[in-house]
Amino acid sequence: MFVRTDAQSAHDNYRLLIGSIVPRPIAFVTSVNESGIVNAAPFSFFNIVNNDPPMIMFSCGRLKNGELKDTSRNILASGEFVVHVVDEDNIEKVNHTSINAPSEVSEINLAGLTTIPGQVVKVPRVQECKIAMECRLFQHVDLGSSDMIIGEVLSFFVEDELYEAGRINIDMLKPVSRLAGAGYSTIGRTFDLNRPEYNVK
Repeated sequence: MFVRTDAQSAHDNYRLLIGSIVPRPIAFVTSVNESGIVNAAPFSFFNIVNNDPPMIMFSCGRLKNGELKDTSRNILASGEFVVHVVDEDNIEKVNHTSINAPSEVSEINLAGLTTIPGQVVKVPRVQECKIAMECRLFQHVDLGSSDMIIGEVLSFFVEDELYEAGRINIDMLKPVSRLAGAGYSTIGRTFDLNRPEYNVK
């Protein structure tokens, strides 16, 4: 079948996007508002965008009335945030932070998570997460119905058990990714493929 995006609703396009682009890594983002309240929320529109300097991005949808969500508003105001990797050990608590809580209530407390002060930024990281990246806002892109946040990674926190000669042990990390609907996935079968070399004869 062939589907034109302008011939169906935005929600129909959304369903095709999240059902086609899978699995998606999950960014668990902490930010702080002007009152010092820690906001936490997961986002699956997330990936690497550069390595020198190291940069990552995530996209945060807006409220139905077009206003910014707490995460975007906090980051635009402070210029700082922390992105955590979601794994099998913390996914249930991370999922709980997606609750529609008011701005004056911290999702961290509702989910029973623990914060630790940041080393480079004023935003705390979450103790229950094995990997965290402290970020400074590099660019904000207004996409209309969502906000793309690009951050420069200023520091990494990695649990010692995961770190092997500068690399991450994926089996120890046990990352969780997002599928469509309420679906999630874990790492299944993996395999290696070397890049082919082009030899000029």
